[in-house]
Amino acid sequence: MKFLHFHIACTIIESLKSILLDGYHADKVIERTFKNHKKWGARDRKIVAESIYEIVRWKRLLSECTGNLDLWKIFGAYLILNFDEIPDWKEFNGVNPNLIKEKYLKFQKIRKIRESIPDWLDELGEKELYGRWDSLISALNKKAQVFLRANTLKNTAQELQATLFNEKIKTELINCDGLVLTERANVFQTNAFKSGLFEVQDAASQMVSPFLEPEPGMRIVDACAGSGGKALHLASLMKNKGKIIALDIFEWKLDELKKRAKRAGIDIIETRVIESNKVIKRLYGKADRLLLDVPCSGLGVLRRNPDTKWKLSIEELEETQKIQADILQNYSHILKPNALMVYSTCSILPSENGLQIKTFLENNKTKWQIVSEKNLYPDTDGFDGFYMARLKS
Repeated sequence: MKFLHFHIACTIIESLKSILLDGYHADKVIERTFKNHKKWGARDRKIVAESIYEIVRWKRLLSECTGNLDLWKIFGAYLILNFDEIPDWKEFNGVNPNLIKEKYLKFQKIRKIRESIPDWLDELGEKELYGRWDSLISALNKKAQVFLRANTLKNTAQELQATLFNEKIKTELINCDGLVLTERANVFQTNAFKSGLFEVQDAASQMVSPFLEPEPGMRIVDACAGSGGKALHLASLMKNKGKIIALDIFEWKLDELKKRAKRAGIDIIETRVIESNKVIKRLYGKADRLLLDVPCSGLGVLRRNPDTKWKLSIEELEETQKIQADILQNYSHILKPNALMVYSTCSILPSENGLQIKTFLENNKTKWQIVSEKNLYPDTDGFDGFYMARLKS
């Protein structure tokens, strides 16, 4: 296999150990790997990134095909099933191509192995999503496309498309502000990105901020802001007029938001670390809009983060659902009367989505009413799995 050098293979194995054995996030491991190998060309980077993501995605299927948890053997199975050959290295001793192909065909009849997911997740998906689960989990195993959101404070999507074309990045328009790459490329190295002309954001995620119906001059609280993808979108929709208070329990994420806001030319975002409930209570009754993009399982974005399914457990999911309910109940007081709140997740599970809203409304019958809700599914919409509900106080 001329395309694969031994030192590249060793780097892939070390990265897989960091992700699958040590619990590090795949995207961060790949980012660190590239920083440690700055002389690699685009071809080597592509081989490494694709191999890591696909082996993580199909870990269970590959290990079942080899009957082995050894990462070299799993890597060998990946090469056989995708390229029909493996290098003649001692690390691949015992990897039987014919046996792997035979087992692969056999496991196509067993969904939890075919789709490479834990038993508990397959059972939960079947329970909550009924006849849709087959289609959804299959779609979640497809490679994700790269979507961009034009920063409309600096350019339109059409102008961004032309700018990127001049930097040899080809795209297609998907909505008034969004583009999708027609072929993968490192957009973070472009002058357009460094100038703050766009953010990388899935098309489904791009729908959340407009769903909140923000207007220039409003006071908006993004209560689970993270590194601020949706806060930045809100600011552009508000034409950089008004105030956005971005909250999160992690200061390092808010620090990243500050850097992104500066690059985007946005100055209406104020960040606050949630160090105690006092931070929330001080905001009671003060916001025109509230975005609750709550912590969730992340099952709607498995295409981008396939390692999530190996890190998540049913116990952790149940704990996350308690946190979601608590945030809904306590943070909703941030709003003024007759104001709007959006609850959103990047999950496809009803227990994190519509059922959470149903319980919240039952507990607050005279205070809240649902105005609209939307489910986005990867098998029908082609984007990440998202849920959003707009409520009025």
